[in-house]
Formats: sequence, C-alpha cells, structure tokens
Amino acid sequence: MCRDEHVDRSTVPSRRTVLAGVGLATLGTLAGCLGTDEAAPDPIALEEGLFCDVCDMEIAMHPGPVGQAYYADEEALPPGRDGPAWFCSGQCLYTYVLEQSNAGYDPAGAYATDYSTVDWELRTDDGTTVISAHLQADAFELVESLEYVVASDVEGAMGKSLIGFTDADDVDAFVADHGGERYQHGDVSRQLIDSLDM
Repeated sequence: MCRDEHVDRSTVPSRRTVLAGVGLATLGTLAGCLGTDEAAPDPIALEEGLFCDVCDMEIAMHPGPVGQAYYADEEALPPGRDGPAWFCSGQCLYTYVLEQSNAGYDPAGAYATDYSTVDWELRTDDGTTVISAHLQADAFELVESLEYVVASDVEGAMGKSLIGFTDADDVDAFVADHGGERYQHGDVSRQLIDSLDM
C-alpha cells in the first residue's frame, strides 16, 4: 500500500478503532438473528376449555407436562390466534415447534412445565403412574432452561413424557426414583419425539 505523506493522520481512524467497530456491528447482527434483543413474551395460564393445537385433546383434562409457544409471525400460529399456541404435552409442543422450524419459523418463546418449581404429585391411573399437570403461568419455564427426563416410568397426557426441571438435583432424584434418560432442549429431535410413540 502506498503512503501519502500529505495525509493528516489525526483524521484517519486507527486499526484498533476500525476492528472494534466491526466487532460491535457483528455482535449487533448476531443478537438480532438470535432474538436476544427482545425478551420472550411471558407465559400465560392455560385455562380450562383450551384444546391442544396438535392433537386437539382438552389440556386441563389430562395429566403431565404441558407447553406453549409464541411466534412473532402470525403465519406460524393457529388461525386467528394472537397469543401462544398451546399443548397438552411436551411431545405436542416439540412436534409443533420442530414443524414450524422446518417451515422457517422459530418461536419468540417456547415454554414447558418446570417441575422444579411446582408441588407435583404422582398418582395411578388404570395401573399407570402419571404426574400431575400444572397450568398456572408461573409453572412454566423457557425450554432452553430445562433439562428433561425422557421415557421414565412416569407418564403424562401422551404416554411417555418429557418431564422438565431447572434444578439438576431434581433431575438426579427423579431419574434415581423413576428411571429415564436426560436430555437438554437442543437434543430434542423429531426422532426422539417419534420414539415416544405419540
């Protein structure tokens, strides 16, 4: 590169200044793509009379984990819905979220029951051990914050369940008592959901 000795160097930005500016611009772009510049909408309580947007079962009538997912693009929501899509189980939640992702829509926030924050109970229905459902807004946590116990001897609305906890000690205790395998949100795939025989 040729140097022009008549250039006033005090008006030319340094290499460090240019690189810092590029770095900040890159971080801003990534934050926009990842959606980190806006908080996810708050979860809502799933009232009686709501039907799952995947299987059409009445959510309040069944045991186990439930979920909801918000989308900024209304094309990713059920027709006429301005709030979240809602689900009777983790299987239905992930079925919907994965299908929308394949169509190019990522959720603005997806939530599932956090069994670390509720007083859950087990009961026996027709010889099957099921876990209680919790429909209040404060029972939900963003799916990225949960660790799931999958395919334990405890079931939910759709049989084998994804039972989520934010506390790793709760996961340890649940697996010790009821078996199952541990999964992070990023490990939940279509193949895993299909393996649960929804």
